[in-house]
Amino acid sequence: MAIGAPEHPQLLQTVLDATDVRALAEFYRQLLGLVYRPGDEPSGDGVPDDADWLVLTDSAGSRKLAFQQVDDLPASTWPRPGVPQQLHLDMTVPDRAALDRQRDRALALGAELRLDRSEDPGEPLYALADPAGHTFCILVR
Repeated sequence: MAIGAPEHPQLLQTVLDATDVRALAEFYRQLLGLVYRPGDEPSGDGVPDDADWLVLTDSAGSRKLAFQQVDDLPASTWPRPGVPQQLHLDMTVPDRAALDRQRDRALALGAELRLDRSEDPGEPLYALADPAGHTFCILVR
């Protein structure tokens, strides 16, 4: 092993499959306040792009989420039986007021509420699905 090399692989990003990578990237860009990796921005001319891989970063340029085009993606039906969630993202907020505010923002962006545990005294949370059906939770931490 090279001197100074990490002993373990380092997580680069989380990748979500999508049948419309631009729409899903836009959902998470707006929800989380992320930015496109240079070169991944939409054209702005109203012409649909043919992007099949997009990356979102934080303001410092660290990769956070990527989106990979797939032809078919059965949406998770969790918590109902059928199609399991397979992977989900957890996001935290500092208090209950922020929890409700961020739930409302997610719903306005096209999310679907799947589970309301906002009254749980130990860990208030909302489980939602993004427009492609991927589950994510917003919880007070």
